Amino acid sequence: MNNIKGIASTNNLESYWMPFTSNKTFKSNPRMLVSAEGMYYTSSDGRKILDGVAGLWCVNAGHCRKNIVKAVQDQVAEMDYSMAFGMGHPSQFELASRLTALMPNDLDHVFFANSGSEAVDTSLKIAIAYHRLNGEASRTRLIGREKGYHGVGFGGISVGGIVNNRKFFGPLLAGTDHLPATYDLSKNAFTKGQPDWGMHWADELEKIINLHDFSTVAAVIVEPVAGSAGVIVPPKGYLKRLREICDKYGILLIFDEVITGFGRLGKPFATEYFDVVPDLITSAKGLTNGTVPMSAVFVKNKIYDCFMNSSTEGAIEFFHGYTYSGHPLACAAGLATLDTYKEEGLFDRVASIESYWEDAAHSLKGCKHVKDIRNLGLIAGIELETRSGKLGARAAEVFSKCYDEGVIVRVTGDTIALSPPLIIEKSHIDIIFETIKKALQGVD
Repeated sequence: MNNIKGIASTNNLESYWMPFTSNKTFKSNPRMLVSAEGMYYTSSDGRKILDGVAGLWCVNAGHCRKNIVKAVQDQVAEMDYSMAFGMGHPSQFELASRLTALMPNDLDHVFFANSGSEAVDTSLKIAIAYHRLNGEASRTRLIGREKGYHGVGFGGISVGGIVNNRKFFGPLLAGTDHLPATYDLSKNAFTKGQPDWGMHWADELEKIINLHDFSTVAAVIVEPVAGSAGVIVPPKGYLKRLREICDKYGILLIFDEVITGFGRLGKPFATEYFDVVPDLITSAKGLTNGTVPMSAVFVKNKIYDCFMNSSTEGAIEFFHGYTYSGHPLACAAGLATLDTYKEEGLFDRVASIESYWEDAAHSLKGCKHVKDIRNLGLIAGIELETRSGKLGARAAEVFSKCYDEGVIVRVTGDTIALSPPLIIEKSHIDIIFETIKKALQGVD
């Protein structure tokens, strides 16, 4: 009886409420993945499916890398869990040290969490608390950006700028404001890399600051490259200008590098790629190659030192953390992942193949329904014309056709977003874009 119940439960699709998914559509025609290796998944019907999105922007070194798998297996056999509060284990400190070594300037400290959403909320709390400890308790306002995605916590959706992520959940956090999105199709369509036009959007920050008064503003948070909005690349000079304005008014600048971190642009982080150093950086995804959930918030010395120097002896400096902060399995995965990136030169590899990727992406210009193509590093967004009254329907159909042809792509609105594992070969690039082109030809 128990075995029968187990089989029935396994095949019951109704129990699981899937995230960011049309549950009714999926459960009427499920797409099940059962194994993965390298650049490919295997589906439940035995087909090899080329991964064009690195899992979900996270499997940067490719799937089921043996050294990462072994590191996790060895760790769970040795110690499955270590108390996160008031106790530590060696790999937490080793991983933190190796991560901060990737950072520019004085981003010398890291706080561990479990997801990009948690990293964002952590960074926002650090920013507000820092100003309070620094004698500026009036600085509580947070500024995000239209079309920005910063996870699904209340802090993240408050500073985020994607309508459907916000509209169902009430007034959200008080005291937030938003920069305009750095996107104008009439000026920047089909730009390869960073657009020349649009740096002036950064000056809108000064207007927002003047509206509220700088003494009320704690932090500005942006994605260096907006991923979930459909791959929106910052105009040349835009991020540098944000840094200048934040410095002028004593405001902390936060880069959300959950997507751009760990080699996606051919550098360890986008801060190095754009030569702009924020005060805090959030990261996740590629940190453990997607093997075990983990995220990290990098902070400058001045912020860390403020917390350490403002507390009395023996007191907790920051009343924040998670049961699974710095989990042993996550740390093992993170250390092995960093080894893989270094030993295989995967960050440099992106720089060597990105021009081929760019040319392949822009080869779709002129294809049916394509109205814009955007790219940087190993990221690309192909924006399609929207059907009247049916936002996302055309891209969803392309997604399904690509899957049927053996390629997984990501869809956000009517943009096809691509971010493959960094181990991708030119032959894989050809397959991805040839498959998308074929799918576009078959869509009305």
